[in-house]
Amino acid sequence: MGIKILTLLFAAGASCALVLPAQAQVPEYFVVQQSRGAATVSLGGTVIPYKEVTLSAQLPGRVKYLAGIEGDSFDDGTLLVAIDDTELLARRQAAIAQLANADASLRNAGAQYTRELWSPRSREPVSGMGLPNLFDQMFTDPMESMVGRRDEPAARSIDLYSSHIGIQQARNAILQAQSEIQAIDAKLRDAKSGAPFDGVITKKYIEVGDTVQPGQPLLEFADLTYLQVMVDVPARLRPGLKMGMMLRAQLDVGDKVVPVRLAQIYPVADAQRHTVKMKFDLPQGEAAPGMYVKALIPDFTSPGHESPVIPTSAIRYNGSLPGVYVVGEDGRHELRLIRVGESLTPGFTTVLSGLRSGEKVVADPPPGLASGWTTAPSPGK
Repeated sequence: MGIKILTLLFAAGASCALVLPAQAQVPEYFVVQQSRGAATVSLGGTVIPYKEVTLSAQLPGRVKYLAGIEGDSFDDGTLLVAIDDTELLARRQAAIAQLANADASLRNAGAQYTRELWSPRSREPVSGMGLPNLFDQMFTDPMESMVGRRDEPAARSIDLYSSHIGIQQARNAILQAQSEIQAIDAKLRDAKSGAPFDGVITKKYIEVGDTVQPGQPLLEFADLTYLQVMVDVPARLRPGLKMGMMLRAQLDVGDKVVPVRLAQIYPVADAQRHTVKMKFDLPQGEAAPGMYVKALIPDFTSPGHESPVIPTSAIRYNGSLPGVYVVGEDGRHELRLIRVGESLTPGFTTVLSGLRSGEKVVADPPPGLASGWTTAPSPGK
């Protein structure tokens, strides 16, 4: 059986062109060639919503209402989750009753003060253990026994002061009841979680009847109108990137290349991985949350350089790790891990590491081809 081998000739320059005879077919094997072009790094990222929040429980209780399931859309302000508020409503009624009692006490204390102001009380002792009576028993009556008479102006001042204290106590009770009602109203608001914007439930963590605790996640809510791709970019590439730059990204479905805009650059790099998180705006309707996307990041730290070029169809992914089947000298196929660069037209991709010029790869690996990862050969081998 003859082996078909295709050799590509690439012209030096920023772009690469592939020349094939009109009748040529995709070969079984491909000889890796060099292509000179702009240095580009392909970095994998994940598609995320432009806006996404996690709604959490603010107080303990039982879930009595859940608006929908994953995929359901809701307008801004729509009630999504409600916690049972029966106990809170009962406490609010009790606080309202306390407020009414305090208001009645204030009116009564005001009437007592007015009476003392215009019609002082008699000297007859009044039974009871109230503050005015205790004051008379402890201070006023002993003083009268000592001097043998009652100081009417002093007694009246004391009576007025006692009435004023009663008014102040009633006012404090009113403030306390009002504060209790306000605190309960705040908890009643926390018992309900509404949509913070127009969006979709992307994940729910609870069902009706579940008991939740403060801080426990209830559901995730997102605006899927606009999507972004989150990419961890090596810190060395950060100086060449500016907000608003238009770059390219390759979708996981169909290997379609779409334009993206650099929307956000995180100010602090990861101390462990030495990468900077960046967000790129995606065109509408091109992807979905959670999809894998490769952002093509220009490497302005190095000038254009020669890179191996292979057919895009030769690349196979083990999860998110790209690799190719390399044909050894003994004819055996080895699945080798590579690092892909930018996509070229028509249907070719540059390789940043893992392959050398002159090696043979399977152009379009058939299903069932034996596989096993291997390291790239050393330059001197």
